[in-house]
Amino acid sequence: MDSLGPDSLTRLGRYRLVAMLGQGGMAKVYLARGFGASGFEKRLAIKTLLPAYRGMGAYERLLIEEARLSARLEHRGLVSVHELGVDQGVYYACMDYVDGADLGTLTRRAESDPPAVPLPLVLSIAEEIAHALEYVHRYADEQGPLGLVHRDVSPSNILISRAGEVKLADFGIAKATMLAEDTLSNIRKGKYAYMSPEQVAGEPLTSVSDQFGLGVTLAELCTGTRPFDGATVMDTLDNIKAAHKPDLAGLDDDVRAIIWTCLARDPASRFASADALARALAESRRQRAIVTPTELGEWVANRLPNITPEPDQPGQR
Repeated sequence: MDSLGPDSLTRLGRYRLVAMLGQGGMAKVYLARGFGASGFEKRLAIKTLLPAYRGMGAYERLLIEEARLSARLEHRGLVSVHELGVDQGVYYACMDYVDGADLGTLTRRAESDPPAVPLPLVLSIAEEIAHALEYVHRYADEQGPLGLVHRDVSPSNILISRAGEVKLADFGIAKATMLAEDTLSNIRKGKYAYMSPEQVAGEPLTSVSDQFGLGVTLAELCTGTRPFDGATVMDTLDNIKAAHKPDLAGLDDDVRAIIWTCLARDPASRFASADALARALAESRRQRAIVTPTELGEWVANRLPNITPEPDQPGQR
């Protein structure tokens, strides 16, 4: 866990900032402590914009809209937002603290590590994310379904705790499909290696677009490599737009079929819904050793000491 870093912030509102948990291209997340009466204390996560973006209305609105959307969503597989505040002119969102790490960090391997995550763990994690996506896609308010699409399903947005909880985070670019109009500038906000062909092409997105990011994540967890990576960013984007069926030799037929369906170039050829994907993952998982939350949490705890540092990659979040 990092120190607070060069930022001068030590408190926001009634929260004391303890350490920096992570940083992306636009925002950073702190471990914080909230205090109350009679010795009450709780660990939370605080998300705020990087100093360069504070005071810039367009970026502040992104954080505000993310917090407002996330606060409405309540599901065991989602990171909840409890409060949106502003202090010292700095907007911040107070969120669940997940005592663990993101999947990208957990699968960053030291030289002595095995090449891939054990398959029963992969299937269990993916099934939990599929259930969370089904909730997001079906979410409705008093006016009806919102048609939400997460748009950024990737290992760095999948958090796993030492207790074996699996949560999907970061709704910074989630939008309602009924309102969204993609542009190249919008596209670049996601992590390009996990984008769907329709997202890369700037076409309208639907709920099945999120399956592509989960499919890339599944393939990466099972094989150790991303299926569409090229020598350059443009090569990767071209590979995604073509979306040729990746070679998944060595994987069991049922797992290979699930990944290929998620990675179909034509959205209509993917699973009909995230629920249908979750059912396929559950059936595949039942054919193997059952993974309990305790076992998943133990895997997380065992991985944390072996993680090798990786420099920040601005623009990837």
